[in-house]
Amino acid sequence: VSPLAPRLPAAGMSVVEHVREMAAAGLHSNVRLLSGLLLTMSGNNPELFSPSQKYQLLVYHADSLFHDKEYRNAVSKYTMALQQKKALSKTSKVRPSTGNAASAPQSQCLPSEIEVKYKMAECYTMLKQDKNAIAILDGIPSRQRTPKINMMLANLYKKAGQERSSVTSYKEVLRQCPLALDAILGLLSLSVKGAEVASMTMNVIQSIPNLDWLSVWIKAYAFVHTGDNTRAINTICSLEKKSLLRDNVDLLGSLADLYFRAGDNKNSILKFEQAQMLDPYLIKGMDVYGYLLAREGRLEDVENLGCRLFNISDQHAEPWVVSGCHSFYSKRYSRALYLGAKAIQLNSNSVQALLLKGAALRNMGRVQEAIIHFREAIRLAPCRLDCYEGLIECYLASNSIREAMVMANNVYKTLGANAQTLTLLATVCLEDPVTQEKAKTLLDKALTQRPDYIKAVVKKAELLSREQKYEDGIALLRNALANQSDCVLHRILGDFLVAVNEYQEAMDQYSIALSLDPNDQKSLEGMQKMEKEESPTDATQEEDVDDMEGSGEEGDLEGSDSEAAQWADQEQWFGMQ
Repeated sequence: VSPLAPRLPAAGMSVVEHVREMAAAGLHSNVRLLSGLLLTMSGNNPELFSPSQKYQLLVYHADSLFHDKEYRNAVSKYTMALQQKKALSKTSKVRPSTGNAASAPQSQCLPSEIEVKYKMAECYTMLKQDKNAIAILDGIPSRQRTPKINMMLANLYKKAGQERSSVTSYKEVLRQCPLALDAILGLLSLSVKGAEVASMTMNVIQSIPNLDWLSVWIKAYAFVHTGDNTRAINTICSLEKKSLLRDNVDLLGSLADLYFRAGDNKNSILKFEQAQMLDPYLIKGMDVYGYLLAREGRLEDVENLGCRLFNISDQHAEPWVVSGCHSFYSKRYSRALYLGAKAIQLNSNSVQALLLKGAALRNMGRVQEAIIHFREAIRLAPCRLDCYEGLIECYLASNSIREAMVMANNVYKTLGANAQTLTLLATVCLEDPVTQEKAKTLLDKALTQRPDYIKAVVKKAELLSREQKYEDGIALLRNALANQSDCVLHRILGDFLVAVNEYQEAMDQYSIALSLDPNDQKSLEGMQKMEKEESPTDATQEEDVDDMEGSGEEGDLEGSDSEAAQWADQEQWFGMQ
């Protein structure tokens, strides 16, 4: 007989052993049918199967239900199985079963009670009943917990805010499996020092060749979780340049995310594109990538990305978020709200989904609901500045300047004085006439640190427009645009050039802005206002050429007084994002 030939069932196997063989072979639908029938037989004749056989049948039946994603039903059968096991433990003698082989070999093959409890916890997490999952796993004595039980407990504790218990469980995973990298990330996210985490893996690093990079990897992600983006980027770049780790998709994804957090959208997009080329089925991080493309006005690319991600999996939050970003930047806020909610339903820890839904609620005027979503995003990602920005925008939208100021100051103290936090604080200071000078100082500091930081440039331009220092504003914007091209900067430069009567160049700037983002309404409005401001002589000449076209122009000019009044309102005219 060939060694590859399938093993035939042994003669004299009991029916329960047949069920076990099918379960081991992955024949779940067959197990479900047969075990269901056998359990009915057992119910009608309790003497038919021994307690250990009933326990096995219940577990195998529950496993088949779990495979069919019928989690509530599976939990009910697992519970019955555990009750049967308890009864089995109490009886020292096992009753002989009718028409079956001796049960001694079966007792050695009984499904593990610990495994049954783990499966129950999995069912509870799928049903979003985390408290029940924690309770069932907590009931397993510490010494009997396997690494996967400790890992699940650590994640559940972390989600429930029980940080100390979570740290203990992650450490237990590492004690048993010192190369469990996700457990390492879990510890770092809970503020355990990088040096302490590295010490737990030191023995294995020293004993296995080509693992010297791991201590640098731990150091890099320690910087990530303390919000030190610059050092995290430098450390991951040093890893990525090593020949053995070059073109690693996870490292490129982390780099892209870090550039995004640091406000360097250009490099973030480049790294996401690089990762996507290496792995066309990549899903992780694509929600942030889609958001960045949408912000740049590349809505066709966002739509294509969304379609591609849906073809990969519609069971992840990312494709729904990307599609939601497309709707949001197309000003379809109700649809963006629905898509964000769907993403959260699939992954309640999706920060990008919470931000999308929060932004949609804010733009629909439901500010208090939006605040709840931004707060949850902050809880999940305390080092991400965009979560705080969303919340502060909500406070400003509801004229809660005091709350916005408190939050901006807290962010400044927590995340340190960098260009982003300085700009965020300055944004709030600009809302209060008393703190205008402070805003100016903060923005100057931010631009000294990063002269190309777009948000700081935009806010400084807003301040200069209020002071009617247009020449200074033009110099600032030209300097910022020397090494980058950005729709908002080109548009604001156009606005400033109009203010100093440089109409032709202003028109050029609006055109560049629209070429970068064809959906930028403010650039379009700027161009249209300029066209309407043409001299009466020009308008008359147009009437001579085409009377109908001329009458259309007149109609437009009649409404230009109110538009001119809007123009005169500098704050609205230079309405910053």
